Amino acid sequence: MKSIGQIIKDERTSKNLSQTELAKLLGLTYDSISLWENDKRLPDTQYIIQLCKIFEISADYLLGLEE
Repeated sequence: MKSIGQIIKDERTSKNLSQTELAKLLGLTYDSISLWENDKRLPDTQYIIQLCKIFEISADYLLGLEE
């Protein structure tokens, strides 16, 4: 099972977004994205919703509840 960080990274790269570009879309710094992708921190609920919209995926997929 993939971690949420790995899913974020996979989805970001599949959309051809850099960490900086994703951070700008979310109003964050690239450091935040890096922490998520390295499983050092988890995104807050508001960012989970935004990530799902940006990546066009379900929250269940992002959270690893479905494949």
